[in-house]
Amino acid sequence: MNILHTKKHKNATSVTGVREVVLWKRDNLQQPQPDMLAEEVPVALVYNGISHVVMMASPKDLEEFAIGFSLSEGIIETPADIYGMEVVPSCNGLEVQIDLSSRRFMGLKERRRALAGRTGCGVCGVEQLNDIGKPIVPLPFTQTFDLATLDNALTHLTDVQPIGQLSGCTHAAAWLLPSGELAGGHEDVGRHVALDKLLGHRARAGERWASGAVLVSSRASYEMVQKSAMCGVEILFAVSAATTLAVEVAERCNLTLVGFCKPGRATIYTHPQRLVGVK
Repeated sequence: MNILHTKKHKNATSVTGVREVVLWKRDNLQQPQPDMLAEEVPVALVYNGISHVVMMASPKDLEEFAIGFSLSEGIIETPADIYGMEVVPSCNGLEVQIDLSSRRFMGLKERRRALAGRTGCGVCGVEQLNDIGKPIVPLPFTQTFDLATLDNALTHLTDVQPIGQLSGCTHAAAWLLPSGELAGGHEDVGRHVALDKLLGHRARAGERWASGAVLVSSRASYEMVQKSAMCGVEILFAVSAATTLAVEVAERCNLTLVGFCKPGRATIYTHPQRLVGVK
């Protein structure tokens, strides 16, 4: 089964590909036909010449990803801490080469030095379980959202998933304005990456996206809650479930977490006082 066609992204890598597949239906084996596949490539974030992390991601909107990841991981405080950025092909993948301010780069090097020599699952090297989660300043209560407008946002979530609509293979993260209007969003094969891309876009948008909420097509893990809270997001809607640790982190950092969002219903886990329509 050969790849028939590939669309090229501006960063010289494909975003979707077409491959011949055989569809199986009981008592009806069909002839091979084209099927769209989402591209997944290694993306390295390189700060001042030092590779920090490699993520599997969709090769699009990588500058937004780099900004969002840097913010949600506490590497930078504002996008202004990044002086320049370039996406270049490298080793069967892509590098996002980031020119970081000296102050923030020193902090990143100190963090890397503290992790040096640790091995194992990642938890084993943490001295206390409380250190697994990054310290987050509790969020203020400045945002509200009318649940009556959520249905419309859910209906339009696929609007930010052009690759997902072709392949059925991506997660989405969207920004909802207080009116319920879907202002924009991003997709990726990785749910965390989709969220980082959105958070990076929001940081660039400034005041236009200052108020509102995040809607993700996936479940809400503690990382999703933590990333949102690190970037000042007060309300997180998830189409699927939340984990116990996600709820604990959301409770602790004052984030309103809502899961199982479907037309006409939702499960509110924490801080319902931000939601209009909850009795």
